[in-house]
Amino acid sequence: MAERELILYCSSCGSKVEQRQAFGQLRPVCTSCGRVHFLDPKVGAGVLIAKDGKILLVRRSVEPELGKWTLPAGFVEGDEDPRETASRECLEETGLVVRIGELLDVIHGREHSSGASIVIIYTGEVVGGELAPSDDADAAEYFAPSELPPLAFEATRRAIEDWKSQS
Repeated sequence: MAERELILYCSSCGSKVEQRQAFGQLRPVCTSCGRVHFLDPKVGAGVLIAKDGKILLVRRSVEPELGKWTLPAGFVEGDEDPRETASRECLEETGLVVRIGELLDVIHGREHSSGASIVIIYTGEVVGGELAPSDDADAAEYFAPSELPPLAFEATRRAIEDWKSQS
């Protein structure tokens, strides 16, 4: 798991914060106004699409994990339903329009400093579009579970294992 983000200044008054005991653990507390700062999670959402026993994966064209494969996924905007995120990211990365289905898993664990600390994975079904990688993916292909390419992220591996155990 990546290190916790450092909060150096109070978002309310701009004063420096210091680590103090608050609500059962060390937390950043403002030295001026006393506000206790909590680290908000970064949330991601993605979709696992299966077709003829194969799983749709995209190859990352950016770091981290450049050149490795993952499920279509991305960050949830503050005012966005995670299902909409999964659908939007799939369209952006694969060119496919999907119908979001059941919740597959909610996975905790930030793997790198710019990653999500919670990833919500849904199943999905293609309802339109043409398979064409884009955005931060340079390839998109279906793979049999026994022939997976090098995978990016533990959340990808866990989601695939969850899907295999339910299939």
